[in-house]
Amino acid sequence: MNQEKIGKFILKLRKEKNMTQQELADKIGVTDRAISKWENGRGMPDLSLMKPLCDELGITINELISGENLDKKEYKEKSDENIINTISYSDKKIKKTKTLFKVIVSILIIIFVSLAFMFIVDVRRMNENKPVVFSTWGFLYTPAIDLNDDEIYLAIRNYLVEKGDSEEKHNDLAKTFVSMRVYLLEEEKRDSLYYVYAWVVEGKYYLENDILKQDSGYSIPFKFKVIKNDSGYRVVDSRIPRDGSYYSGDMKNIFPRSVRNDMKNVHTDGTIDELIMEVEEQAKLYFHK
Repeated sequence: MNQEKIGKFILKLRKEKNMTQQELADKIGVTDRAISKWENGRGMPDLSLMKPLCDELGITINELISGENLDKKEYKEKSDENIINTISYSDKKIKKTKTLFKVIVSILIIIFVSLAFMFIVDVRRMNENKPVVFSTWGFLYTPAIDLNDDEIYLAIRNYLVEKGDSEEKHNDLAKTFVSMRVYLLEEEKRDSLYYVYAWVVEGKYYLENDILKQDSGYSIPFKFKVIKNDSGYRVVDSRIPRDGSYYSGDMKNIFPRSVRNDMKNVHTDGTIDELIMEVEEQAKLYFHK
């Protein structure tokens, strides 16, 4: 079927009958936009509307599908052709409907699979006592506070403070203060063993004439090995990268790739500045208490 030809034919007949699009639409129970769509060749009336439309326009369905008035000789020839065209048009609409149905079903399947994946991730995180990511339960789940990590970090700070205080100082009254940012904590449950990767800032401070002064300090990445026994957590080893040409190779050997990537911006993202401020605040509180 030639939709453009049929549309022009509908337009011509409507004007011949001095009807507006709205008037014709009201007579057959559709909107004026439907009439406009047909007349512009952008669509065809449904089969159920063809008879009422033809009655209003004073033509036969055969003439409507042909897009022209037919005489008796042409009528029979066009009849068979139009039947074939109508069947073909219906088949195309059915195929289009099936395609649309398949697309909708595919979208629904993708949504279902995505929700199932998010649900599984959330359940797994809840089983691991971690906060949910997608909140597919309809609420946020936050695990109870685990003090183990804080106890491990406290053991590391005490280790660094004791080590700093025992080392040689320019001023015997200097006191060691430590602040750190932990990037990763790995646990070997079988051996009650923990590996902690952190950036540490240490500063030794003393008071002179009521003025806080710094004796020494450093800012370096650490790998700590911590064990748990009956008395609590204890640092049994610590490693740092060597200076100079060894630094890059030692970083690769000591720290996992993810930690190295996170530490790349430590000098520009404000981490070190924040750690230095924490150390200075500890020193001020200690000497001016």
